[in-house]
Amino acid sequence: MKKILLPFLIAISVAGYAQTKVLTQAIITTKTTVVSVEEDATILPPIPGNDGEQHVTMRFGGDGETKTVTTLKGNLVKTFSETEMGRTTIIRDNAAKKTTTLMEMMGNKNGFYATDEEQEQMRKQMDSMMQSRRPGGDNMGAVLPPTSTITYVDETKKIAGQQCKKALIVNTRQNGNKDTNTVWYCPDFKLQGLPSTGGVSGFGPFSRTTSVNGLNDLAGFPMQYEIKMGRGRIMTIEITKIIMDKDIADKEFEIPKDFVVKPMKDMQNGGRGRGVEIRMDVQGH
Repeated sequence: MKKILLPFLIAISVAGYAQTKVLTQAIITTKTTVVSVEEDATILPPIPGNDGEQHVTMRFGGDGETKTVTTLKGNLVKTFSETEMGRTTIIRDNAAKKTTTLMEMMGNKNGFYATDEEQEQMRKQMDSMMQSRRPGGDNMGAVLPPTSTITYVDETKKIAGQQCKKALIVNTRQNGNKDTNTVWYCPDFKLQGLPSTGGVSGFGPFSRTTSVNGLNDLAGFPMQYEIKMGRGRIMTIEITKIIMDKDIADKEFEIPKDFVVKPMKDMQNGGRGRGVEIRMDVQGH
């Protein structure tokens, strides 16, 4: 009896773990709401440039609600959002490790692309710039990401038709401070190469605070959670609809021919051309 019992228990454990499917195709609608205690201008006044150009500084993460639609097919992910500023489409190729950002703003259709390596170099430059601006020029060295622990809570509720469970993710920062985030997740599935949707990830590779650390380690897909931001702001991300059984055509991820798309480094270096040069100022922690 003992020889039979052990394999039987192992089989039950493996079967329970296997219930979490990894979806390679899905369409997810996400609502992101930001509530802040201070007024934040979303678009700052245009700055006149050379040859009739305008330089526009845009800020993401102010008060309001944003809906994003994320389409997943294999290694390709497309996230579309529309706000008062215009439309933004992010096309991510996980195999090529490349992100293309398309923006429709003020009558212009511009875009740029960057590899993961290029984005990491830009983040390091931003970190170095922020450190140099500290009082007294104090250089604290590289900022380490917070460590996270997950505690599962015996509570359930339905979100977007899915039965979800509750978890608490505690992030411990480099200075020892702890942040606790409540996350509702669906244990039935995860999405391939996509730990979460919504937040400011719909605005492209500008944000430094796209999600809660530790979401990748959840025993399922996050359906609702909050992010604490700077100046007392709270960002709430909630899945409102998910479609898992619809065939998705490859053309969904094609770049429209009427967009002018350049390497991100050209825009970063202040490349000149007709239209509008976009300067991004993402509001993080």
